[in-house]
Amino acid sequence: MENTQKQTRREFCLHACQAASLTVFGSAFSAFLAGCGSENPVDSSGGNIARIQAAVANNTITLTIDANSPLAAVGSAALVQASGNSLLVARTAQDSFTAVTAICTHQACVITGYNNQIYSCPCHGSQFNTSGRVVRGPATSALRTFQTQFANNQLTISV
Repeated sequence: MENTQKQTRREFCLHACQAASLTVFGSAFSAFLAGCGSENPVDSSGGNIARIQAAVANNTITLTIDANSPLAAVGSAALVQASGNSLLVARTAQDSFTAVTAICTHQACVITGYNNQIYSCPCHGSQFNTSGRVVRGPATSALRTFQTQFANNQLTISV
């Protein structure tokens, strides 16, 4: 025999409010978890940065900077990955570049965002200028810098 007992209006409202609360709580909790770890990063970067694969030889990374390079224009930047090193490289003037570690000083996430000469960490939103200084936390320490030299369309970075 099937149970066809009708719900009272009060029971219906109670169950509807419980379901709505669980939905809202679940969405808020999911967003909270997404912002707390690197497995589900929150991208507050304004865009992803160009990536360049390179090699390290004699503690130096050498990049050719030509018209096809993501670093061709002043104001551009790239995430350079070479033999376990992840560096953020920005072209700050026609013949000037900066290189900083791409590992955020807050919780060691790889920084992948770049917009208006600001690097953004996708995990918790820390922001750094092209010199590696913190412009917005939660990070409190600057990014490590690396020496660069540029001549004859060759950028060398000492690592």
